[in-house]
Amino acid sequence: MQKSTNLRVAGATVNQTPLAWSQNLSNIIQATEEARARQVDLLCFSELSLTGYSCEDLFLSDWLAEEALRQLALLLPHTNNITVCVGLPLRMHGKTYNGAAVLRDGKLLGVSLKQNLPLDGVHYEPRWFVPWRSGEIIQWQLLNSNVPVGDVVYTCKDITFAFEICEDAWREQRPAIRHLQRNVQLILNPSASHFAFGKAHVRETLIRTSSEKFQCAYLFVNELGNESGRMIYDGDIILAQHGKMLAYGDRLVIGNWHLLSHDLRFDTPPVNPAVTPVFPDQNEEFAQAAALALFDYLRKSKAKGFVLSLSGGADSSCCAVLVSEMVRRASSSLGWNQFWQQLGQDPATKPQSVAGAVGALLSCAYQGTRNSSPETLQSASSLATSIGAQFHQWTIDEETESYKSKMEQVLGRSLNWQQDDIALQNIQARARSPIIWMLANIKQSLLLTTSNRSEGDVGYATMDGDTSGSLAPLAGVDKPFILQWLRFAEKTLGYNGLHAVNNLTPTAELRPPELSQTDEKDLMPYPVLLAIEKLAIRDRRSPVQVFHTLNKQYPAEELKGWIRRFFKLWAINQWKRERIAPSFHFDDLNVDPRSWCRFPILSGGFETELAALDAC
Repeated sequence: MQKSTNLRVAGATVNQTPLAWSQNLSNIIQATEEARARQVDLLCFSELSLTGYSCEDLFLSDWLAEEALRQLALLLPHTNNITVCVGLPLRMHGKTYNGAAVLRDGKLLGVSLKQNLPLDGVHYEPRWFVPWRSGEIIQWQLLNSNVPVGDVVYTCKDITFAFEICEDAWREQRPAIRHLQRNVQLILNPSASHFAFGKAHVRETLIRTSSEKFQCAYLFVNELGNESGRMIYDGDIILAQHGKMLAYGDRLVIGNWHLLSHDLRFDTPPVNPAVTPVFPDQNEEFAQAAALALFDYLRKSKAKGFVLSLSGGADSSCCAVLVSEMVRRASSSLGWNQFWQQLGQDPATKPQSVAGAVGALLSCAYQGTRNSSPETLQSASSLATSIGAQFHQWTIDEETESYKSKMEQVLGRSLNWQQDDIALQNIQARARSPIIWMLANIKQSLLLTTSNRSEGDVGYATMDGDTSGSLAPLAGVDKPFILQWLRFAEKTLGYNGLHAVNNLTPTAELRPPELSQTDEKDLMPYPVLLAIEKLAIRDRRSPVQVFHTLNKQYPAEELKGWIRRFFKLWAINQWKRERIAPSFHFDDLNVDPRSWCRFPILSGGFETELAALDAC
């Protein structure tokens, strides 16, 4: 009998949630049935797709892996005439491994195990998993059968295939080296590779060059959506063969699953024209990723909507526009019925327009003081009206005066801006928190905080004030990016209500108007802050190294002052970063210590390192 040289393969990215067993399995089954309808021979799902990737310390338990096996057994009847590869944790001898199970015709054929575990940036896999040894295969009793487990090679219609699981592909000593020696024709890479700006191009290059280097077809399938709160997964599905890109799936899809199928030939080089992926620019990527993250966070939290203290400034305005973009993109992708149903809203209240849905889901309030300007009130009002959000306004002078007078009685003196500047600023921000929380509680909604990453760097935010909330959509992006994105949103996305916002100078408006407060006067120019942040935090350079890198761009003594200010403020404000509300990871760095950047709460504050700066 002549051996088969053709194989119809498919990748399925699924939007999973930790412990949502029924929904997770339903997503997998639905995608499997669609693949069967397309007469797919081999279907690969993303990493840990049965449980969700982000179960964290639950992976250390016995029962989670046991339940995953029960779910795997429920999937078996759906694998007739199709080979299905699905991810799950596997517990053996008290250790947990990250595995990809291969199923066909109601049987478990084996489980391949991840050999390299990431421990950098947002990754902490060695806390939960043990790496498998390269080249080792054992027999293990699973679902009433002895099956091969480990570094396994399989066949489907006479085509040999094996796995690299996510991080495996990014290491120099990778499984693909052994796969080449064993004449593996197809490598599958189920992944949970987090979204970051520009990462899609890096991934595409890796998959294409891997298929050429290891003389194979290579299928990469990524996780999809905001799985459990912080990480966003873009759902990339990439297929290449012998250095030629064959297929590229839709990215950042809003939905429960997405499938990409393709016919592979192994007797001749690829005959189809190569696919050239078109990658969106960073501004469009941000809109797509934020819309997906907000939609998933809202529906998975089962909240009824969002509440926002809309100051009229850049950060809060950005949050409002992102909610509107979420509505626009999700309703367009899903249709109004599915959109409203997935959010758990009353069908009788289903809107038929983006503005109508924004009005139902987003409540904004302008909380002014005597230090607020008419320009920011107008900016907030016009933006909220333009997108259809509910808009309220009130003043908090009565509350702040009450706090101020009580403290003056305690101290036996009047408070003044020369002596009590920070306290007088902060009490205004904190006085806004209880009432906006009250509105969020009444509406059973998520309170959005508006702090950005640049503010997180230097603690330029009031704890229990503007940092107070359930979710911080902007804490992973810097202020210069937000300012230019708002101009993009006005001109390219059509948010004309941003015109006033984009013509304001960023300011906290917490000091009296005659003191002419602006953010950059309080801190330093935002481009300088961003440059120092990338060198000091992303690249982990010392104050002296930062100075030598930037010295030619700025006057030396002024630059030294900015560097001193950055490092001092960074060191003393770690406690604030520890309390940042859950935030999304967008960039190649963030300052959330629960996902990317850890720093001691108490430290020497770079005293020695900053002293060395004086000698430069």
